[in-house]
Amino acid sequence: MTKSKDKDLPPSTAPISFPRWREVLRSEQQGSALARSHEVEIFAYLKYLKAARQRASVESVLAFLRHLDEQGQPTEAARSALRWFFQAAAHQAQSGVDASAPVPSESVQIIRIEQADQGGPPWEQRMVAVLRTRQLQWRTEEAYRGWARRFASWLGDKPIEEASGEDIRRYLEHLAVEGRVSASTQRQAMNALVFLVRETLGRDPGDFSGYRSGHAGKRMPVVLSQRECQALFAQLSGANRLMAQLMYGAGLRLMELLRLRIQDIHFEQGIVIIRHGKGGKDRVSILPESLRGPLLEQQERLSLLFQEDRRMNLPGVWLPQAVENKIPTAGTQWAWQWFFPSRQLAIDPRSGIRRRHHIQDASFQNVIRKAARDANLSQRVTPYTLRHSFATHLLANGADIRTVQELLGHADVATTMIYTHVLNRPGLAVRSPLDNL
Repeated sequence: MTKSKDKDLPPSTAPISFPRWREVLRSEQQGSALARSHEVEIFAYLKYLKAARQRASVESVLAFLRHLDEQGQPTEAARSALRWFFQAAAHQAQSGVDASAPVPSESVQIIRIEQADQGGPPWEQRMVAVLRTRQLQWRTEEAYRGWARRFASWLGDKPIEEASGEDIRRYLEHLAVEGRVSASTQRQAMNALVFLVRETLGRDPGDFSGYRSGHAGKRMPVVLSQRECQALFAQLSGANRLMAQLMYGAGLRLMELLRLRIQDIHFEQGIVIIRHGKGGKDRVSILPESLRGPLLEQQERLSLLFQEDRRMNLPGVWLPQAVENKIPTAGTQWAWQWFFPSRQLAIDPRSGIRRRHHIQDASFQNVIRKAARDANLSQRVTPYTLRHSFATHLLANGADIRTVQELLGHADVATTMIYTHVLNRPGLAVRSPLDNL
């Protein structure tokens, strides 16, 4: 895999028409050896684009460099030539010098590529390639790669490519006995290792059944009273307060909240659309009427940020691969912007593009924990406590269990039933003997 210096490479996400590139190159370099080298490399890149039916973009440049690397060919000359090509194209489009070229309506967008995360050892690079081909979420990729690295470390000197079903069984048992992990964490590790062996290494993992399972304890969800919710919200302000109220008011999971886009809030219909939630499913939840005004104000503030980002010609927001393939410019369109964007730009670990992302989950979790301490709440409060409180309060107010199940996005009603246990205080009709003293 190419270990890049791609941070110096500025391709464009918009289609580029640069028919006079050879003329410009020769006039600038005046027949030098560098000009001849650039010409050969650019021709090779354009030929690759034609064969792959791709357009000039960050992804196609990285794919071309990886293609050269896989063929055992050097990439330095190609990187230097393509850097010149896109810089020259941008200059032509912005200065209007190349009047004969059909320049797109948008100015050519220069993107600074940082170090994309393509994995470390060869086996991890192969795993990354398969994970991204399957278009799995970044958090899933992080989890699977993390378990694979820990497994490789546990194996010691034994290459991970030679891992057997017995190795997997022993490692899973090690997690339960020595690591004392929960059953759900153990299952996640098992899924990651099966994916590694079967999908990445192309081998049958064999029989690794019979391992000792992790502790499958049943925990009651932490639920706040309505008064406690109000006390929590009182310690928050701005976007953090709005996010907490929306998470409670619509029963959203944390990442569902953070991944909301402008087009997902429907004010006229009074609904919030959650796209690609848990299990890859879409669903609809309620939009609290009391949040209509604050959400509209948030949207107006986002409009100013969006205009500033477009003025600075920043790369568009991250898009699902299917959307990016179908609508390459959707990332710079208003409807696709994050509803709760981060104030700082961040590097996309998959492509290396520095772009505006949504607020980080860890940041919001810290905000909620601090607000709970400031509100003197005795429970251990996390963002998910707001979702648990949403479900419990709906049921307490007489909502149908099936309705709550649909709003929460639970595949099985048994998962939703846990909130009824919170409502049903044990021995409700029994008086404590202490109160009779």
